[in-house]
Amino acid sequence: MSRLRPALALALTLALVASPAAAAATEDFKVVVHPDNPAAEVDRAELSRLFLKKVIRWPDGMAVQPVEPAAGTLREAFASRIHGKSLNALRSYWTQLIFSGRDVPPLERSGDAEVVAYVRATRGAVGYVSSAAELGGVKVLAVRR
Repeated sequence: MSRLRPALALALTLALVASPAAAAATEDFKVVVHPDNPAAEVDRAELSRLFLKKVIRWPDGMAVQPVEPAAGTLREAFASRIHGKSLNALRSYWTQLIFSGRDVPPLERSGDAEVVAYVRATRGAVGYVSSAAELGGVKVLAVRR
């Protein structure tokens, strides 16, 4: 009987992780670009490089203009899932670049509506917003693992 409990716990854990509700919980943001951007999808590593400004041009030569919402749970989720880092680690990364005079962090906007408005008005822009955001005038990119 004692062997059954760990096996049952493992089976329940696997069922929860594989459930649609668990999958939905990991998709709490959408990546958006200007509608003229030819990209339809991006992988997580490339998305991280775009926001860390390690990639500064889209494949068509257009300058990448990353924009983020103000610090909060959405930004924490993006940092964790896309960069694999904490917000403190990202602050440290940007502090080093700022003080060495090499770069500055992505633009910051106060919320979803402001991020969407910036992306809609800026050809090379890429941003992320909550899944519930109104997305009029922008294109959503699929994010591959």
